[in-house]
Amino acid sequence: MLKSNVGWSTNVDSYTQGKESAAKAVVDLIQTKVAFLYTSVDCNVEKVLEGAKAELGTAPIIGCTSSAGIIVPEGFISSENGFTGIMALGDPDMNVGVASSPRGDDPRETGRRVAKEAMQKAGRTDAPAYFYMVASPAEEEFYIKGIEDVIGRVPVFGGSAADNTVEGKWSIYTNDKVFSDGVAVAFFYTDKKMANVFTGAYHETTNSGVITKIKGKRTLMEIDGVSAIKKYSTWTGKKMKDLEGNNLLVATITAPLGVKDRLGDLIAIRHPMYGNKDGSMNIGANLAVNTAVIQMEASVDELINSTGKTLKETNKMLGEDAGAYLLVHCGGRRLGIGDRIDEVAKQLKKEAKGVPFITVFTFGEYGVKDHGANTTGGLMLSFTAFAK
Repeated sequence: MLKSNVGWSTNVDSYTQGKESAAKAVVDLIQTKVAFLYTSVDCNVEKVLEGAKAELGTAPIIGCTSSAGIIVPEGFISSENGFTGIMALGDPDMNVGVASSPRGDDPRETGRRVAKEAMQKAGRTDAPAYFYMVASPAEEEFYIKGIEDVIGRVPVFGGSAADNTVEGKWSIYTNDKVFSDGVAVAFFYTDKKMANVFTGAYHETTNSGVITKIKGKRTLMEIDGVSAIKKYSTWTGKKMKDLEGNNLLVATITAPLGVKDRLGDLIAIRHPMYGNKDGSMNIGANLAVNTAVIQMEASVDELINSTGKTLKETNKMLGEDAGAYLLVHCGGRRLGIGDRIDEVAKQLKKEAKGVPFITVFTFGEYGVKDHGANTTGGLMLSFTAFAK
């Protein structure tokens, strides 16, 4: 049977934060198979890890910095001292291999390398049942491709490292590595079921167009031959001057863009992050010319209520008792929700029904829907339940 615990701390000392969080997380666990650790950019990450390992020993650790806080059963956790939260899983029938690497010269090749290492760490040569990934917010799609080159199409869940202000101060870490640009994975070998719901929980508007020009993979130049910001301004009625620079990130939280997968089962949200002077938008995930882009909408009330609804849907998909929940929630959504984040915490606690959970706020989310392809998005939820 899978057992889990969640521990957290806001102690003024980073080492103590890690140690206190881990001590609570391993209570009554016979053997910790993996520990998800999330902390603040305001902490000394290396010291947090040292403190955690003092309690966890050689148990595999994986995680990243979370944007401005975490949510645990006790509520939204944040402080001027930073924060640390750990969810530990123990299960005699589960084997987990954790591996990580800085970016290197080729993200896809790095993905292949960490996949092979994770299999080796687990003492296996076959594909896992599913895997968790955390990466830097830049080339997540290429890491996934590299991993799939090795193990095939296996369901992914997770999210990208984050900081508090989109400054690039985030960290990714495992037991012996800390870096800002790269990828880490946890391969799960188990017969127990996992359920993941990956959704933006936005609804479509009638505004849509065809991407006619991009720069690189993540700069949207034109929609229907018109500059991206001008087209978006026409769709939403927002003034172009209010969409310049960093204003775009906040202005689009309740009205982002979306692209459908090939069967229309999933709308992956594309969050416009920065408005450039040439009328283009920097987007938080990859784009392709000659694909449709849709303007999406959701009120703040809908963003809040979607969390409880999504966890309820996750439970329904699992179809049996859960032993733990790992809830990946976009940091941009949290920014849009603002001071009402405690309402999210209450919904999650209600739907968890006493099962341990931890919520991390990320700058990119990963998942899969209805036999589609593993993919990434922004402003999304990737809620995962582990069967007991």
